[in-house]
Amino acid sequence: MINKIVQTMAEAMADIRDGAVVLVGGFGSIGQPNALIEGLIEQGAKDLTVVANNSGVGYVGLAKLLNTGRVRKIVCSFPRTADPVVFERLWREGKIELECVPQGTMAERMRAAGAGIPAFYTPTSAGTKLAAGKEVRQFSGREFVLEEAFFGDVALIEAWEADRWGNLTYRSSARNFNPVMAMAAKLTIAQAQHIVELGALDPEKVGTAGIFVNRVVHVPYGEPTVT
Repeated sequence: MINKIVQTMAEAMADIRDGAVVLVGGFGSIGQPNALIEGLIEQGAKDLTVVANNSGVGYVGLAKLLNTGRVRKIVCSFPRTADPVVFERLWREGKIELECVPQGTMAERMRAAGAGIPAFYTPTSAGTKLAAGKEVRQFSGREFVLEEAFFGDVALIEAWEADRWGNLTYRSSARNFNPVMAMAAKLTIAQAQHIVELGALDPEKVGTAGIFVNRVVHVPYGEPTVT
């Protein structure tokens, strides 16, 4: 019987190695898997590369992980958002690397990884510093930059509902990067607010099929704030 629901956070975080590339869902704090981030902090993996929309806010969630000093590099679209105190301090002290990637390009790089597409051309960043060192070609007289697919070792994502097969639904804007990150990682771990019986999910509302999910942790914490 397939059952991807695990009973402890330690079981969920098992086998995450030092040096892993960790994809972290969320748009700011919306849809961010804070319980899984806490579990990763407790697990102790270090020398991590984290891929996320932004660099964290305050001292919670992703910012708390950065504050442990176990993140070597962050790949994000918005390193400077509201209250990015931890990242800015680490950056000024030379203790963290930054790769800035346009938001749509980052999402497409992960979608490509999940779809088995090794690379694609995009006009985004053509003629800017972000295109430095990358292949540039012209199509119909316009410059396009070659971007490679972004594969993760681990994806930490937040879902609204899950069943024991790992099928997931999302709620409003909390969906954001979570589905493409689930597809792009070798190991996908989801925290879900609600666990439902197999067959209870409306197939039209499933945002991530269970084939892309390895482990599910039940994390009920009430109604999320969504925009």
